[in-house]
Amino acid sequence: MPYKVAAFYQFAALPDFRELREPLRAICTRLELKGSVLLAHEGVNGTLAGSEEAIAALVEELEHGALFGGRLDNLELKFSAALAMPFQRLKIRLRKEIVTLGDGNADPTRQVGIYVDAADWNALITASDTLVIDTRNAFEVAMGTFPGAVDPGIRSFGQFKDFAARQLDPVKHRRVAMFCTGGIRCEKASAYLLSRGFPEVYHLRGGILKYLEDVPEAESRWRGQCFVFDDRLALGHGLRERPNPPTSAAPPADTQRPHRRAGNAADVSGRNHPNAE
Repeated sequence: MPYKVAAFYQFAALPDFRELREPLRAICTRLELKGSVLLAHEGVNGTLAGSEEAIAALVEELEHGALFGGRLDNLELKFSAALAMPFQRLKIRLRKEIVTLGDGNADPTRQVGIYVDAADWNALITASDTLVIDTRNAFEVAMGTFPGAVDPGIRSFGQFKDFAARQLDPVKHRRVAMFCTGGIRCEKASAYLLSRGFPEVYHLRGGILKYLEDVPEAESRWRGQCFVFDDRLALGHGLRERPNPPTSAAPPADTQRPHRRAGNAADVSGRNHPNAE
């Protein structure tokens, strides 16, 4: 039978995140869901799959149930389909961060960049004064990206700080637009750049997945496939499961986790921007 897949996250204060683990596991087990959820003091990040009814019950519990008590009132949600169950088991894990950057100043609950809806993304990234950055890992970029976007050449998101220190300048790069798979990495990256004094920082709301869902293929600037961290490996326009994603672009085994082949070194000179001369 087909399965419904829910990818979700929210940065929210969860000081009791340790106590949330087992009750959340019990809910997911009762609903026969599989996948991964990360809990931390800064929020929740997960991807779960199950029947349509089970996913609907999960979302109701996250947004309105007693467990989170209304704290997930701005949950970023994306739905897709899978022909077969894309996860082997259920994992509920505790982490220091729901997406690891390793900088306490990067707190999206305090400050965050400007959200850009999918419908407005093309206009922003084709503007000549916009530096577009793909905040994903190099092997993900190799599978697909927006033409002209800078590839930081990183193997994990935690290396984004080093890339920014080497290659980015808040005086020179005054308008930065970033994107990632589902929105969580670029949201945290936007908080980091703002903390470093960058004046104008944008990020794609809902990430590539929302863009592929909302923007008609005929109008899309996306090229290639979007890697996802489950057994489907890649999705295309309309969030359709790609039948034969290239195996050469598959990640190392230890990187297949929820919300990484080496790429070219980052170039922020403007030479790779579509409007650059």
